[in-house]
Amino acid sequence: MSAVDFESFVRELARLSGEAILPFFRTAIGVENKAGLGHFDPVTEGDRAGEAVMRQMIKRTFPDHGIIGEEYGEENAGAENVWILDPIDGTKAFIAGIPVWGTLIGLARHGAPVFGMMHQPFIGERFWGDGAGARYEGPAGNRSLMVRPCEGLEAATIMTTSPRLFDSETRGRFDAVEARCRTYRYGADCYAYCMLAAGHVDLVVEAGLKPYDIVALVPIIEGAGGIVTTWDGGPASAGGRIVAAGDRRVHEQALAILNA
Repeated sequence: MSAVDFESFVRELARLSGEAILPFFRTAIGVENKAGLGHFDPVTEGDRAGEAVMRQMIKRTFPDHGIIGEEYGEENAGAENVWILDPIDGTKAFIAGIPVWGTLIGLARHGAPVFGMMHQPFIGERFWGDGAGARYEGPAGNRSLMVRPCEGLEAATIMTTSPRLFDSETRGRFDAVEARCRTYRYGADCYAYCMLAAGHVDLVVEAGLKPYDIVALVPIIEGAGGIVTTWDGGPASAGGRIVAAGDRRVHEQALAILNA
């Protein structure tokens, strides 16, 4: 890493991406479908504008770093330091005018997540962490993030973006975990993981994630004392089937059901 003030750099990255994205929120924006027939994977000009401004700033400041982004793909992805970007995680919420989307800014070193930030510019909230600690900054003030203890699934609140995103095999396994939990909520995308780190949610279970959906969130969750892995207990940074928990007892119980 260079002598650049890292915290100031990331704050500026978040600020500029937010300024690029917000003019498209709650407006009559055009929406394209990136998926094939029968599926809906939306992308907006807000997605493209947010990622473009982040890429420009990263390449200007850290020309030897790699970048992996949802909208513009990979550049120098074999570098020691690689930024993983999702300008609008939760585009379906974005186009519906619901502010449970966020900009994900992650940094991986030698393939392992070392820093992550979730920035919600409309609400003015930032969640960030480096695996050793995690912080919140927003209308509720500034504070450290910490997961809450939970003795088991029967006391847990579980979240997922939507049960419809699971295939026939994974849906049955998710349903079995959800049936053991005290209550559930759907539809928060990256916010679900941040609420877990903040101690409001106990478990997040998803499938079909890409690296840009999860890399930035790993250091936040781990920095707040939580755990996030694949369903088989492996590293979460490559995406796929993901389970995050604030309490290791809940994580272990969820894995047992997901792998039964």
